[in-house]
Amino acid sequence: MQHPSNIEHALILCYTVPTKEMNEYGLRASLGDDVYFDESTVAFEAHIAKIAGKEAGLFLPSGTMSNQVALRTHLQQPPHSVITDARAHIYRMEAGGAAFHSQANSIPIFPENGHHLTWEDIEPRIVSGTDVHVAPTRIIALENTLNGTIIPQEDVSEISKNARARNIIMHLDGARIWHVAIETRMSMKEICDPFDTVSLCFSKGLGAPIGTCLVGPKAFITKARWFRKLFGGGMRQTGYLVGCAAYALTHNFPLLPRVHALTRRMQRGLEDIGVGILSPAETCILFYDPSPIGVEYWEIVERAAALEKPINLNGSRIVMHIQTSSQAVEDFLDLVRTLKEEKAKAGWTPDQAPRKKQNPFRDVYVKAVKPN
Repeated sequence: MQHPSNIEHALILCYTVPTKEMNEYGLRASLGDDVYFDESTVAFEAHIAKIAGKEAGLFLPSGTMSNQVALRTHLQQPPHSVITDARAHIYRMEAGGAAFHSQANSIPIFPENGHHLTWEDIEPRIVSGTDVHVAPTRIIALENTLNGTIIPQEDVSEISKNARARNIIMHLDGARIWHVAIETRMSMKEICDPFDTVSLCFSKGLGAPIGTCLVGPKAFITKARWFRKLFGGGMRQTGYLVGCAAYALTHNFPLLPRVHALTRRMQRGLEDIGVGILSPAETCILFYDPSPIGVEYWEIVERAAALEKPINLNGSRIVMHIQTSSQAVEDFLDLVRTLKEEKAKAGWTPDQAPRKKQNPFRDVYVKAVKPN
């Protein structure tokens, strides 16, 4: 297993790894078969459901499976459609799962404010009625955080109130919901109340090796367990995995404020250098644009990988986690500063910066591509 000290400089693509202490804690769990209700797993599912304010929970191997099992359980006979943010994981990063598993049409919406969906964005796109040409909207699936940004709870509540008045189901992809709880100081129950079902992830930010818990009504979870089996998610000795997740909740969740502080430090440092910020550091993620200082992403990626302590990047997104060191941030800022100085010495001037077309549908994620 890779030791955490080897990934401290990983700002993207390399998430957390389990520590020795987490492994030892995980090994204390029961060794039953989860298809037959392993003792430790059942207790953990009940605990997560309780803190989220829901009746029951279901442990799954990944956030993608959790979201897709949720959609499949909610959606019965097509035609039907799911409304999402155009940048959402469910729409963009789950291999077309809503169409494949649930025969659902997706209705992606880019928020007018460029930050988060509001009811004003959603209402005109809701499909209803009995016209045989359309697929009625059955679910609104939000994501919090989305690209590291937090949806204001008042907007979530308004969307939920109006959706439920129209018998539309609310689902939350809460892969990084723990960051929302830390930053807003809201309880998990308060965050989850506007939703019928919620997917909560224990890897990524919290550092468990694997696992997501889907929570919702008891009857829904009973059916979802069936679909989990159908999707190939029936697992054997999950006790170790939920043990690691439980350790992460107790020991790693309190570390998230430091992660947010590191991300804000990164943003301030980049702004001081003259780098553009595409999406600000609200939690653990920011997106940046080095073109104002004459630097391209591929140059940063290559030079960062060649440092004495390599930094792993591949584009505009920078992700912090509980095992990111403060030194990694300073090393990255030093590198960007050096590249800026090199460009200036080579004769580059700010008036050579490319003029970007204003496109409200532009995604903030840009991959580093080196010219041939």
